Amino acid sequence: MSTNSKLTRVADNIRILSAAMVEKAKSGHPGGAMGGADFITVLYTEFLRYDPERMDYPFRDRFFLDPGHMSPMLYSTLALAGHYSVDDLQSLRQWGSVTPGHPEVDVMRGVENTSGPLGQGHAMALGAAIAERFLAARFGEWTAHKTYAYISDGAVEEEISQGVGRIAGHLGLANFIMYYDSNNIQLSTKVDEVDTENVAQKYEAWGWNVLSVDGHDIDGLRAALVAANAETERPTLIIGRTTMGKGAVAADGSCYEDKVSTHGQPLSAAGADLAATVRNLGGDPDEPFAFFEESREIFGARREALKAWAAEQAKVEKNWRQEHKELARKLDGFFKGELPEIDYKCVEMKPDVATRAASATTLGLYAEKIENMIVASADLSNSDKTDGFLKKTKAFAKGDFSGKFFQAGVSELTMACVMNGMALHGGVIPACGTFFVFSDYMKPAVRLAALMRLHVVYVWTHDSFRVGEDGPTHQPIEHEAQIRLMEHLRNHHGERSMVVLRPADGEETLMAWKTAVEEHRPVALVLSRQNIKNLPTLGRTRREEAAQVVKGGYVVMDAAKPAAVLVASGSEVATLVEGAELLAKEGIAVRVVNVPSEGLFRDQPKSYQESVLPVGIARYGLTSGLHVNLLGLVGENGMIHGLDHFGFSAPYKVLDEKFGFNGETVAAEVKKLLKK
Repeated sequence: MSTNSKLTRVADNIRILSAAMVEKAKSGHPGGAMGGADFITVLYTEFLRYDPERMDYPFRDRFFLDPGHMSPMLYSTLALAGHYSVDDLQSLRQWGSVTPGHPEVDVMRGVENTSGPLGQGHAMALGAAIAERFLAARFGEWTAHKTYAYISDGAVEEEISQGVGRIAGHLGLANFIMYYDSNNIQLSTKVDEVDTENVAQKYEAWGWNVLSVDGHDIDGLRAALVAANAETERPTLIIGRTTMGKGAVAADGSCYEDKVSTHGQPLSAAGADLAATVRNLGGDPDEPFAFFEESREIFGARREALKAWAAEQAKVEKNWRQEHKELARKLDGFFKGELPEIDYKCVEMKPDVATRAASATTLGLYAEKIENMIVASADLSNSDKTDGFLKKTKAFAKGDFSGKFFQAGVSELTMACVMNGMALHGGVIPACGTFFVFSDYMKPAVRLAALMRLHVVYVWTHDSFRVGEDGPTHQPIEHEAQIRLMEHLRNHHGERSMVVLRPADGEETLMAWKTAVEEHRPVALVLSRQNIKNLPTLGRTRREEAAQVVKGGYVVMDAAKPAAVLVASGSEVATLVEGAELLAKEGIAVRVVNVPSEGLFRDQPKSYQESVLPVGIARYGLTSGLHVNLLGLVGENGMIHGLDHFGFSAPYKVLDEKFGFNGETVAAEVKKLLKK
């Protein structure tokens, strides 16, 4: 039997396994998996390079699946490669299974990314490809490897595909190879009912190398992958014309291919017949989970070839390490997430600045100190002040990844997904900036970062209605509440899935950044556009007290017997201080508490929480967003001054006055709360 014939048998094995998995689970997506089996067979048996005995080897090729609903195809392939068992396949979509309905990152089994929301998978692949170039520019081409992505009709339609196409082409990422499974089928329609664009021309316009093949032709797929790997100037898109439900038949043997119905349900529910389909594909209907002899042979040989490649790669790496001992230590530190020693006490920070400006100062420090930090901005670097980092380095350009800044252009979602991909690749610390109101565009990627437990830092500036004249379209009101919900949502490690920090002055911004880079989860820094007066101190330096940001909340102003506790974060803390000073003049003593992160605060011992927010003392909260921002801290019996409406276009000081964000209002409302 020829190699091609054997590979077709392997592909048919994957088709059968995929259909059987969905049938047993009584839910899932068999059709696309059956159509894509030929490509993934050729990729995994002839091209994808990794160490089967060290699946997390940093310089392996990576495969990013975008259409997560095609998980049966991936699990089946990885099972034939020896990374999943038959029992794993049979427990698709079940409680406690390692084969969830949509893949969740599991590098040791060969799953590089969590996928499901269409479009994000190939955007993460782009991020991995950029990280690869970043590291190769610093440690040499011996680290070079390919990033493969698999995309579907639906993901091509998702708007994010434009961002990925534009950026990859602009940067000339020849290490990025994407396969487009073009089967003209979506969940509820044929593609040509909603889309008649020329996809090939579109990607060519973005500067891609575009190849078109029959997605079931082994020779054609092989030739396309050879050509893609030989390309040195452009990313490659391989368009494979495939058939949804390839090999599916009804009980009477009639063809059941190319049908919308097989996309999102078991074959039997769609009207096809599993037993007849298994038989049609050369399998045993009584043993649909069997591995073909050809599959064992082909993947067995591939495993030996991969072990040989890994051994040769190990020799190359060993020689490099011997010749570049200092670089080797640096490389290891990058992948371990080690940070350099930074003397935060000696950082010069101007007083009474906007927290975005303080962030710029900190980023300028990090640009010099943290060599593997990559910062991005969605065309707002001079406004979100990520240019503090850019001024100390340079942006990536085609053929030159010696800098550390990624100019994403106006594409917040793409940027966020790219940063996720960088984090998944490893060896870098990604951070990205835009206006807080545009976090709406990023939320799907932020959610996946939280689910995957990725260390990505989001720099969100212009944090309130104090954006002012730009008006309600640019004034975040509900956004803080939305993103703080992520602090209440736990990941699969039982941790709060995200840390949200809204620092109250420049000193706290510096310390918040320290917390952010030392974290292992996603972190949001919510920063002000306008200047904020530095907070008072209780005896230590302001910087020393600001270091308490790691506790999530702490006292910034106090009295021996406070009549009330005033609570806020960010800009509003300074306003509480103004109010407290006015109250003091009237003989009313209060405590002012700053809670930049309720999540971190709630993770402290209860004794500490109660030492900051004593039980039985009236509480007053001030927030420039929805009242719910502080409800968990103030409680139902307290008073919260917030907003329940959109902002207006006017200078921010006018808005402060109109909305009652001043010391006088604070003092008056606290007295009302205390009935004085």
